[in-house]
Amino acid sequence: MTDEVLYERRGVVAVVTMNRPRYRNAQNSAMTYALDSAFARAVDDREVRVIVLAGAGEHFSAGHDIGTPERDADTSFPRRAALWWDHTDRDGADRRYARETEVYLSMCRRWREIPKPAVAMVQGACIAGGMMLAWVCDLIVASEDAFFADPVLRMGIPGVEYFAHPWALGPRFAREVLFTGDRFTAQRAYEIGMVHRVVPRAELAAAVTALAERVATMPPFGLALAKRALNQCEDLMGMRAGMDATFGLHHLAHAHNAEATGDPLAGLDPKAMKR
Repeated sequence: MTDEVLYERRGVVAVVTMNRPRYRNAQNSAMTYALDSAFARAVDDREVRVIVLAGAGEHFSAGHDIGTPERDADTSFPRRAALWWDHTDRDGADRRYARETEVYLSMCRRWREIPKPAVAMVQGACIAGGMMLAWVCDLIVASEDAFFADPVLRMGIPGVEYFAHPWALGPRFAREVLFTGDRFTAQRAYEIGMVHRVVPRAELAAAVTALAERVATMPPFGLALAKRALNQCEDLMGMRAGMDATFGLHHLAHAHNAEATGDPLAGLDPKAMKR
């Protein structure tokens, strides 16, 4: 794989690791496409029963790359997830909508449909776009020091592109998470049903391996059908339609920021978001 993502087969488990620890595994486009290649490799490998998504270093993912030296928002990549035009020769809202349709919303939907169960192994920060990646996985195991947040409302934007909040958090707690932008702990995530296991950091890898290997004992086609059934039920409960509607509001907010402040992110950079 590329430097941005590592791939390892451990028996019947494929471990896909985001590998930008210097930047808390912030997601640039290169990482997104490398993740897609890694997931495709795991799907095509008949020996792989379960996929684990991990982050190298102290943090799972600080979200989208909005300011590292390797930010590649202006770079063209072969499109895989959405049948939409390339963003790099477009302007204004057209440019941002085209890129985010492909790299964020459609990629996450594509990964949600992977026919093999996926387990997110979360430590440290899991922020905004990091939660999107955890949410596309079927199971989440977190270390006791893990924390979660979607603070993009500070930019005037109503949540990240893959808007699974009402389904992953429940509508009531989703309001608190979005309206305050505050972090919540792994224990709180467990209490509301978003996280399946919370363990000490030293035991995280072992706990994920044990869960993945337990799931791997089930019939592969049965797992694929059960996963599809659950996804279809979530969509019948409005998940896909709600996400489409919110994606439009997300881009209305970007366009408003650009018109009102000259910056689609309303002037907030990574340091300001951290504060």
